[in-house]
Amino acid sequence: QVTLMESGGDLVQPGGSLRLSCAASGFTFSSYWMHWVRQAPGKGLEWVSAITPNGGPTFFADSVKGRFTISRDNDKNTLYLQMNTVNSEDTAHYYCARDNTKNGMDYWGKGTLVTVSS
Repeated sequence: QVTLMESGGDLVQPGGSLRLSCAASGFTFSSYWMHWVRQAPGKGLEWVSAITPNGGPTFFADSVKGRFTISRDNDKNTLYLQMNTVNSEDTAHYYCARDNTKNGMDYWGKGTLVTVSS
């Protein structure tokens, strides 16, 4: 059974930092591309970042490029998103998703909420 579980969401002040984690189980984590996708209140899904199975290269949406870093620990079956210099537009539910290559993002976690506010 494929399971993705995000954690690390919190209330953070503008300009602050936060690290999200996504614990994966039920599949060979090291064989898959992984993504972070977010959904701001009242808005649609926005792709944030992606990482190859072995951890590089990485890809980012223009809205987070230079501020966010994606990484993974294949020994721990865990995906990370380091968020720096956050602003109010980063307020969203953040989801990790597995990329099945053929069918796109086929499994998603339930999300973790990041709120940027002073």
